[in-house]
Parts: sequence; C-alpha cells; structure tokens
Amino acid sequence: MSVEIIKEYFPELEQKQLDQINAFGDIIKFWNDKINVISRKDIENVFEHHILHSLFIKKVINFKEGSKILDLGTGGGFPGIPLAICFPEVHFHMIDARAKKISVVKEAIENLKLTNATAEHKRAEELKTKYDFVVTRAVAKMDKLMSWSRPLISNKHQHSIPNGVFALKGGDIRDLLKEADKHEYLEEFLISDWTEIEHYIEKYVIYAQA
Repeated sequence: MSVEIIKEYFPELEQKQLDQINAFGDIIKFWNDKINVISRKDIENVFEHHILHSLFIKKVINFKEGSKILDLGTGGGFPGIPLAICFPEVHFHMIDARAKKISVVKEAIENLKLTNATAEHKRAEELKTKYDFVVTRAVAKMDKLMSWSRPLISNKHQHSIPNGVFALKGGDIRDLLKEADKHEYLEEFLISDWTEIEHYIEKYVIYAQA
C-alpha cells in the first residue's frame, strides 16, 4: 500500500503534504529494521494501518491556526508527524519515554523540514507547558491517560469543542468506556463509519473533555 491511500481519504491535501507523508513512510521503513519502530510484521502496511490511522483524528477536528498539541507517547511519531504535516500552522510537541524512538521522530522532523514540530525524550509528568489538546495512540487506559493529560491542558478554549484529549483506541467500546472515570465526558467516533478497511473494525477516535 502506498501514499495513494492517504490521498483517497484526504483529497484536500496538497502535493507537498503527500510527498512529506510518503517520505515519512520511507523513514519508518528504514528505521524499522534497526529499532522496531512498529511491528515488523506490519511494516508493509505503514500507510494503511499507521499513517492513515493517525489522520482519522482530522475527521473529528480541524485544529485552528496557532493551536498547541501534545502527542503523548508518540513512539515513532504517531499520530503527531502525520498530523503536523496536515496542519502546518499548528504546533505539535511529541514526547516519549523511549529515547531510541524519539531519535527517529527527531530525524523525521528534520528531514521533512517540519517547522511546526518538536520532539523530546520526556514523560508527561516532566512537562510544564499548556496545550489545547493531547493526542495519543494506544498508550494507556483512559483513566491513566486523563490523569497525565489534565495538568497539561489549557483552560483557554479556542475551538468549537472544549480542550481535551483525542485517543486512538481499539476493542469493545464497552470496555473502552469502562477505562474512564464515570464523571468524564466522552464521545466515541467509530472509524469504520469512514472506511471499509477491515483493519478498522472496532477502532475508535475517543474524545475526552479535560
């Protein structure tokens, strides 16, 4: 599968952005042989299962110019790098506790010339900056994720929905909702409403208001 799958679902992207996404896929493939950025069994599906997955957050929200977004537990740059490519006027800060993976993210940022993205080898508890939203992909259960994210989310709202967390999650939605504190406001968006790709059955974008 190639970058054409991204163009199919996001036809509004400019050629420069598609070229950057294609180059990011090549970077992940190059590094995956060395440090296992994603599952080696799934590397041929990097566009369909990883980059496209990251971009489904864009189906739920269009981040406004000047927004600050934290990608918590970015791994090899998911969902932060694909989103940074698609939102060049929004700043993305990507963190991960694994130094080797952050080194890949830093190289991707440099090679793709992403002036709106930064990456650090840090844990959420070490951060002092405030963000409009936190994005994350398969990092932790919702209760733990929210406890890490709440102190980092600004109380100044500039979007049509309140600041909060967008988490890419998979599994039975009943189990996913049980992960959260009963007092949290959550909305779930079923990814299979946007695609017929079998991989996305029982996968969601979960929004949690901070």
